[in-house]
Amino acid sequence: MTDPFDDHEPPQERPADDTMPHDEQAERAVLGAMFYSPAAINDAEAVLGDGTAFYSPRHQTIYRAILALHGRPNMKADPVTVADQLRSEGVLAKVGGAGYLHALAADVHAGNASWYAEIVLRQHRLYRLVQITTRALLAARTGESDPDGILSQLMTECQELTSEAAGGEQGLSVAENWEAFVDELSSGEDPDALDSPWRDLNDKVQFKPKELTVVGAATGGGKSLLGMNLAAHIALRRELPVLVASMEMSRKELLARLTAAEAGVELNRLIRRKMTDLDWQRVAKVESLMRGADRFILDDSAGLTVAKIRARCRWMAAQGNPPGMVVVDYMQLITPESSSGSQSRAQEVAKISRDLKLLAGEFGVPVVALAQFNRGVVGRRPLVTDFKDSSQIEQDASVILLLHRELAEDGSDTGPNAGKVDLIIGKNRNGQQGAEIQLTFEGAYGRLRSMAPQSWVPNSSGGAGGRATA
Repeated sequence: MTDPFDDHEPPQERPADDTMPHDEQAERAVLGAMFYSPAAINDAEAVLGDGTAFYSPRHQTIYRAILALHGRPNMKADPVTVADQLRSEGVLAKVGGAGYLHALAADVHAGNASWYAEIVLRQHRLYRLVQITTRALLAARTGESDPDGILSQLMTECQELTSEAAGGEQGLSVAENWEAFVDELSSGEDPDALDSPWRDLNDKVQFKPKELTVVGAATGGGKSLLGMNLAAHIALRRELPVLVASMEMSRKELLARLTAAEAGVELNRLIRRKMTDLDWQRVAKVESLMRGADRFILDDSAGLTVAKIRARCRWMAAQGNPPGMVVVDYMQLITPESSSGSQSRAQEVAKISRDLKLLAGEFGVPVVALAQFNRGVVGRRPLVTDFKDSSQIEQDASVILLLHRELAEDGSDTGPNAGKVDLIIGKNRNGQQGAEIQLTFEGAYGRLRSMAPQSWVPNSSGGAGGRATA
């Protein structure tokens, strides 16, 4: 296959002989797998990082072009789009043209990306080892330095290679972390932990970086309200960038709930576009707040996968606004990244759960994932084992919050506990577990309110809406 835009220049090659350690087929296989699967791109990037491990310069160039496209929302990295990216950089001909990209994409199994990448990395480490020892051998033969100097340099470079294999991170020792830890103890708070708009919950639970919190409820149980209220609190009160990835509701529905909660306007009138003059006055009170919420991202893209959520986080970081919290609504609606029919639904959800936990660690951010209960939970108090389709959720989460509403058989909110939701702390890895908190369910205004004093301060409109405080 030829490309009419190619200049027919010879492809880039590393200026070294073929006896140096490398695996051309493994490098081609990694790139081919990345063309077919966003999950394969994530797997390859987790192993190869910035791509310097590729022996061939043209493979490094192609790899980085794929990553550049992968970081853009709603963009798929395939041979056509990557060719266009390389052409815009003026290097398409140098990597072998569009025909070479299509050749890479042929006869490759996307599910083996990690395996191929590990081969490339292993060969690269061998290549580095040859370089290091060759330099030491040449210095010893020519007598350019004394033996101690040669040995010192050899040991330093070998240690660097060993450190890279272990992750190469600094600040891992107790000594390096002790002073900052004592400062936090003295201040009486964890500067990285985030609170919620519910004062009585804050006494027991915090949302911490690199942790997955799962909020479970039956249909109509209030999990979407909790997720949106929490996201609004972090974005509008704590002024941190927040990503809400919603498979449950459209962006307009999310905006309607947000406006109802903040302005104190009945959600039904917002949705049906039946606003009164008083409603418009209340909306006007929060207009400046909403216009300034440019870092509060609502992503309702079709077919959201964990890879797409990761790409959106990467996009936010590239804009200088890495997310301070990610809210996912809801876990079982995320599209599985694997197209293989060999996995059961439980295995698919288990992988989604695990990937969300890894996402929290990768970006150093609290991830709050909403999840649906099994049908069997109807009519009784929920347990941490009640999540639909997978028991792995219970294992991956650092915190599990369970919502329970006592509804009548016809689904109406009646009886002695009408208008109330029990929030049960089903799991809390770093705090009290088993405690129950009662919240007021205000579905008409798209919010949950704490029953503790001063948890929701009315706004200046004098209406039912207001701002959450810690």
